[in-house]
Amino acid sequence: MDLVEQRVGDREKRRLAVLHEYRLLDAPAGDELEAVVRVAATVARVPTATLNLIDENRQCQLTTVGFEGGISARSDSMCAVRFESGEFTYVPDARLDPAYRANPWVTGVLAGVRFYASAPLVTPDGYALGSLCVFHDQPHTLDAGQVARLKDLAQVIVALFERRRQARINAELAEIAEARQRWTDTLLDTIDVAVVACDRDGRLNLFNRAARQWHGLDADPSADPSEYASRYSLFEPDGDTPLPAERIPLLRALREGTVSNAEMIIRRSSGESMHVTANGRALIGPDGTPLGAVVAMNDVTIDRAQQRVIEHARRELAAANEELRRSNTDLNNFAGAVSHDLVAPLGAVGGYLELLEDVVQGQPREWVDAASRAVTRMRDLIGSLLGYARAGSAPIRCVRAELGEVFDSAVADLHAEINAARAAVLAPTPLPQVSCDPVLARQLLQNLIANAIKYRHPDRLPRVEVTAERDGAGWAVTVADNGTGIPEGQRNRVFDMFTRVEGTAVAGHGIGLSSCLRIVDRHGGTIRVADNPGGGTRIIFTLPDQSA
Repeated sequence: MDLVEQRVGDREKRRLAVLHEYRLLDAPAGDELEAVVRVAATVARVPTATLNLIDENRQCQLTTVGFEGGISARSDSMCAVRFESGEFTYVPDARLDPAYRANPWVTGVLAGVRFYASAPLVTPDGYALGSLCVFHDQPHTLDAGQVARLKDLAQVIVALFERRRQARINAELAEIAEARQRWTDTLLDTIDVAVVACDRDGRLNLFNRAARQWHGLDADPSADPSEYASRYSLFEPDGDTPLPAERIPLLRALREGTVSNAEMIIRRSSGESMHVTANGRALIGPDGTPLGAVVAMNDVTIDRAQQRVIEHARRELAAANEELRRSNTDLNNFAGAVSHDLVAPLGAVGGYLELLEDVVQGQPREWVDAASRAVTRMRDLIGSLLGYARAGSAPIRCVRAELGEVFDSAVADLHAEINAARAAVLAPTPLPQVSCDPVLARQLLQNLIANAIKYRHPDRLPRVEVTAERDGAGWAVTVADNGTGIPEGQRNRVFDMFTRVEGTAVAGHGIGLSSCLRIVDRHGGTIRVADNPGGGTRIIFTLPDQSA
């Protein structure tokens, strides 16, 4: 196929597509088209006329005058010979015309046409759909006026085709628009977001189901925008101040183009208040013409109530932290006062009691000994209290420290107690480098080792082992002893202040483990009590890794 044939073929495909788009074939012509064909026969002063449409293979006589129309092969059609040229065709006697004299409509096979004239039906895009044809079984002529009128009638027919097509398209578009509107209405009435819209003057024209329920009213196009706050009970977020018109989210969107997370209160007819946030924008036509605005509102009543609770709790926590800071300051001051105002006088009392021991005998000597023991207990109690205060209030400075060095320092501090009890205190395996405050960690190990020695089993020499193993992002350190142990029912309370293990005869103040808990807490770790498989107790505490 050469290029010319390909172009002809492509144009014919487009012509057929246009013809089928009009949806005229095999459909009733209608009164208007029938009238035009009758007028055409009258103008030509012939008894017969037809409106022919040419598709791929057929000539379809859509409506006729003076004979019974029908469908015939396109190859037999007289109109199909020249209709695509777009020119008016006029033959006074077809028997004398080489293009038509052998046609079955002329030879008598289908008819005995002599006079023949046709005006092509050409669309605005230049595609010929068929022709308006007038003919007679007698030779006949037309003057210029008749030819002009027949051309006019052909244009009228095309205009009727176009009007019918446009009416169909409009009906289809209307049906689509109606379906979309039904879908939109269903969607808007299904969601729990309130949607409100207005026209370019700010007059309300849409409330969906949620908006109607929240306001207890429908959109009222007659309401003046200045009345919206009072009519629909709109208030500032404080719930008391009426919302000025310039702050109503819908009107802001109309005026400013967009509004985001605007908050307001809606007082419902039931008396309940709704806290809502609104987001919206102006509606602009394709040509830039303002059409109105729309906003979508979300109910955030519960969220804001929770925020208020959280904010109240935050303020209370801040107040509590401030009180805690003040208490820690007071505790530090108290610790200083204790160290000076109590320890020093107790030292003086102890000294005088030592002098009395040298000069009294008998029962008074026993009284002096009892007083000396009381002074010693008081010194120990004050020392424990000071240790507890320092554990909770001293500044903490976490660094990477060798736990083995901290352990050695604690053992050195306890040298006298360890020797007196003939205790074995050791770290069977090398201790790791940990993240801790070395001073507080030393106090922690010292308290735990001292406790293990103090609460030793009467039937065996005390043995204390300190080990460490990886625990997630940190280390778990275990201080295990072979002492008397802690009953399972008392393990959760031994870290409470002034709590001592019931059933033990060993003197103590119940402060050491409380100090240990405070130190571990300040490192972000945990501490707990467990059984030692060989008898005794295991205290396990964790030291999370921290930046130095």
